[in-house]
Amino acid sequence: MSYALSDFGSYTVAGRVHEVTKGEPRSINFTRSASYIYDPKGHFPVEHAYVQYFVPANRNGSPPVVLVHGGGMHGSTWETTPDGRPGWLNHLVRLGYETHVLDNVERGRSGFAIDIWEGDPIGRSQQEAWALFRIGPRDGFATRTPFPDGQFPTDHFDTFGRMLVPRWLTTTPLHVAALVAVLKRIGPAIVVCHSQGGEIAMDAMRQVPDLFAGLVGIEPSTRLNDPETAAAVPTVLFAGDHLDIDEHWLERRQIWNDWVRIQTEHGGKAELIRSGHDLRAGHTHMPMLDYGSEECLTACLDALQLN
Repeated sequence: MSYALSDFGSYTVAGRVHEVTKGEPRSINFTRSASYIYDPKGHFPVEHAYVQYFVPANRNGSPPVVLVHGGGMHGSTWETTPDGRPGWLNHLVRLGYETHVLDNVERGRSGFAIDIWEGDPIGRSQQEAWALFRIGPRDGFATRTPFPDGQFPTDHFDTFGRMLVPRWLTTTPLHVAALVAVLKRIGPAIVVCHSQGGEIAMDAMRQVPDLFAGLVGIEPSTRLNDPETAAAVPTVLFAGDHLDIDEHWLERRQIWNDWVRIQTEHGGKAELIRSGHDLRAGHTHMPMLDYGSEECLTACLDALQLN
């Protein structure tokens, strides 16, 4: 895939400067042949987020797009599929959308801070990701046997595992502050969020609803709590397949259906796109990585109807 850019780059948003007042200087080796006196005290920038942006030469007339990853992930979610196909970032830029990819606080290139957040980070095992993201039955993990209609590139599941990073469970307000800062910087935007990113997006919408030109929620891990605010924001939700494997997913499906119904009742525009109904069957919790991912994105953009 090729396209021309008129600009690209990166920036950081939000965060603060944290002062460390404890600790004593000591000599450390920062390479095998070089050492220096390290002082753990001092001022450290923390709790900021990293954003990379791409402006296509054929930029369309739509608002920019902000891509918000899910829990235990970072911006690579949107860049390249595990088997090397172009990701949603590439497709959006090719279609002329100015696109901003967020590595939220304590994820990816935002880095993480030492000893300032409550609790310890947790990791996600490959076994958990296999089952939770509905790539295949639990007993299919060892042999990498997916559901018969599964669209995930399971031959590259280990590559997908390298896209997972540790996460804290207490930093959501910081994530929200970072997204709000992005939107204040670039103006009204279409926010595309995945999983935990849905909670972050909805919390941000309550703070700056006028900066949401549209919302695309890919299996968002939240519910619609403020339908009056959301009614002004055109919304598309996407649900993958095999939700009946666990009560958790059946509950989430009901939440998404209720979301669309309630937002519509309040005069808003909302639609739920379903794998196996509106598109091919077998999409997972990660449709942006599945086979047919471009079709999923196209369906969401078409349903949003902002142009």
